Amino acid sequence: MVFHASNEDLPFSTPEAECLPLDATSENAFDTLIDAIEKRLATAESIALYKWDNGKAVQDTEREQQVQARVRNSAWRHQLPAERATRFFADQIEAHKMMQYALLERWQRRGAAPDAHRRDLTSELRPELDRLQAELLHSLAAFDKERRADCARQLATKLRKRPQPIALKQAMIRASSKLCDKT
Repeated sequence: MVFHASNEDLPFSTPEAECLPLDATSENAFDTLIDAIEKRLATAESIALYKWDNGKAVQDTEREQQVQARVRNSAWRHQLPAERATRFFADQIEAHKMMQYALLERWQRRGAAPDAHRRDLTSELRPELDRLQAELLHSLAAFDKERRADCARQLATKLRKRPQPIALKQAMIRASSKLCDKT
């Protein structure tokens, strides 16, 4: 007999598009995870533009709690302990906010945001973030299965070799700060 406890935020099954094979080697798993972190951070400018245009605050505690609840509820699908997944995602959220604050501060100094394509938060950006959430959890699970003893050294080397603007590099450091922790 099988029981399934759920709510409207936790579907009974995972859509096939979100199911990814866990067949990465250690090095590939590490790079894939770092790439996924960077992809999520790349959405910060679009979200900051939306918040700039609409007078919204960067801090959105309600949304963060929703994201963390979804992460906790879907961690098992990726064979991750819920605590590991939520701690990892708390770092992703904080790093993303760092990027947004840095961008908004720059635009405040300039007196204007860039003339860039605007994307809608609800219909475009949040679905993208949800897709990236699944990708990040999948990548974290693959990384955890292959994590090496020299993880911290590997991480520092990988981050140092990425050509990035300083704000992105700092956010990447924040997003990966506890990646190599054993718990």
